[in-house]
Amino acid sequence: MKIIAVIPARYASTRFPAKLMQDLGGKTVIRRTYEAAINCSLFDEVFVVTDSNLIYDEIVSNGGKAIMSIKEHESGSDRIAEAVEHLDVDIVVNVQGDEPFINAEPLAELLEVFKKDTDCKVDLASLMREITNEEEINNPNNVKVVVDQSNFALYFSRSVIPYPREKNVGVRYFQHIGIYAFRKQALIDFYSLPMKSLEASEKLEQLRYLEFGKRIRMVETEHVSIGIDTVEDLERARKELSIKY
Repeated sequence: MKIIAVIPARYASTRFPAKLMQDLGGKTVIRRTYEAAINCSLFDEVFVVTDSNLIYDEIVSNGGKAIMSIKEHESGSDRIAEAVEHLDVDIVVNVQGDEPFINAEPLAELLEVFKKDTDCKVDLASLMREITNEEEINNPNNVKVVVDQSNFALYFSRSVIPYPREKNVGVRYFQHIGIYAFRKQALIDFYSLPMKSLEASEKLEQLRYLEFGKRIRMVETEHVSIGIDTVEDLERARKELSIKY
């Protein structure tokens, strides 16, 4: 089973333009992320896929592998699907370009899902963590997921799901962590399918998979990644890096 990591890397960002090219301890954010993915030792190959010549040159000039997007894309899945369409791979892991402190343990757990899935019942695997703070639960920026008894995703939403009409029934709330491992065919299928109303309403691409019958196995984790979405996040990442090294 050939396993690769793909890092979708857009240059533009609404909240923090050019964040992937910002300095983080003497290297750019995207280079830190790429090297962290390599150092996980979980993947046969690691690629950055980007719409930016700057990002492409940053990776290639430092000995890495990068792919230029040919088309404009609405989502990370679309960008990755285009990149891997003609690659001979089985499993594709989506690593976020703005998360340079990659933790190998939850990624290994995602890959273990496919190694055990001998009947090929899983199309995607992704991560979730339990949240108990009411503010976190109600925050629409925290995407929630509900699962069945086998931890297959039933629905994702920015709203509170399930709705707590009765509070004393042992309901657990899970935040979706947007790290995915895909079977290649699931990505290719996604690429050819139209956006439907649920995805359009919630602005959550994972709903397209569910709307078209794909099965997403969720893996519970306690890992919380450090993403860089703002200037303040970058400063925290710099402090974290100084502690690590």
